[in-house]
Amino acid sequence: MSISGLEKLDVWCKARDFAVRINKEVLPLLPVEEKWSLDQQLRRSSQSISANIAEGHGRFYFQDNVRFCYIARGSLEETLSYIVYANQVGYISEALYKSLALDGENLNRLINGYIGFLKKSKQGANGPGANYTIRETLSDYIVEDNLALPTDSNIE
Repeated sequence: MSISGLEKLDVWCKARDFAVRINKEVLPLLPVEEKWSLDQQLRRSSQSISANIAEGHGRFYFQDNVRFCYIARGSLEETLSYIVYANQVGYISEALYKSLALDGENLNRLINGYIGFLKKSKQGANGPGANYTIRETLSDYIVEDNLALPTDSNIE
């Protein structure tokens, strides 16, 4: 897998562009007191969208890929929640908020479409190991009573 493979994936490109936009247009508007809270949360959640799409894409198995797309979608919703807050407290303008919200809706549609494609195509479903499942058997826990619990008479 190489970066050229990701660059052919429209959903990843749009997610990357969304994070860059957050970085360039929103973060500079935040006040100094938000540097270690909202600034960092917005930076991480927006970058997480494309990062999770990339990680899923590199798994070569549709169920893993779908799972990481669900995580990416959650990161998008987290980012949009911070954008709503930034607008409501006056850190960003209404125009910027509406533009980012629209981009977020479009990105959400792309992620959902990509998830649908992955589920339908089932890429990697016949790959080596795809039919194996991992399961743990439950074992009994053995509890040894080596220490006597304190009673009211021996507590000082």
